[in-house]
Amino acid sequence: MISSEIVYNSLKRSNLSSVLFYMMGTLILILSCVYAYWGPDPNYGIVSERLLSPNFFHLCGTDQFGRDILARIIAGAKVTFTSALCAVLISFGVGLPLGVMAGMSGGKIDAGLMLLADILASIPELLLALSILALLGSGLYNVAIAVGVSQIALFMRLTRNEVLLLKKNPFIITAYDIGGRFGSVFWRHYLPNGMPPSVSLLILKFSSAILSISTISFLGYGPTPPTAEWGLMIAEGRNYIATAWWLSAFPGLSIVCLVIILHALSIRIAKK
Repeated sequence: MISSEIVYNSLKRSNLSSVLFYMMGTLILILSCVYAYWGPDPNYGIVSERLLSPNFFHLCGTDQFGRDILARIIAGAKVTFTSALCAVLISFGVGLPLGVMAGMSGGKIDAGLMLLADILASIPELLLALSILALLGSGLYNVAIAVGVSQIALFMRLTRNEVLLLKKNPFIITAYDIGGRFGSVFWRHYLPNGMPPSVSLLILKFSSAILSISTISFLGYGPTPPTAEWGLMIAEGRNYIATAWWLSAFPGLSIVCLVIILHALSIRIAKK
């Protein structure tokens, strides 16, 4: 049995705000899973219950079709999370190897890859994503690809800078002196040591991807109704903002809270 003194010392050593933060996040996640399983169907509406304000039975109210807003927010989290995760995995999976290759190779390869990164970085992410969507067409997966491509330049630059710093370390020089080849040094030394800063950036860009995907969905280039997606929900509720503010307010609040949480998590990982 754990004594009270051990529990007290562990809480004293830890950051109380962080403990409360993770406990609250876990509780919200559990309640969301329970509500998603036992709650109403997010795409099923009751006409007689349309545009109900938040109440005991519908905590976030209902929309113009009588659908439960909270159920749609929870269902939309899966859609938004999946597309944002695909986007950052694309940017991370492409930008990390290219950045390592640029830093290791130097010369014309480095100059060419950095020129590509400069071109991508010179275009605002949202504008670049919309330009790519103009070629690919609208749709959830195309949005994820477009947002992922728009974020590649940041991962390339960060990883290249980390590799340039690693090249000066003695263990890298020793690895080449004892006969290490480009491929072996890449996988054993450069890639593992250059990854931690990119992981912190990945979490930060995950929140940025959520914002971009929600914005693109709001503009009408994302998934089509009746798909529950946060940006699309805000767009559907804007015509009722004067009479039914909860249609857009609660999805917007979900985006804001999630972005703040992810930014705080990214900063915490970067400090470690």
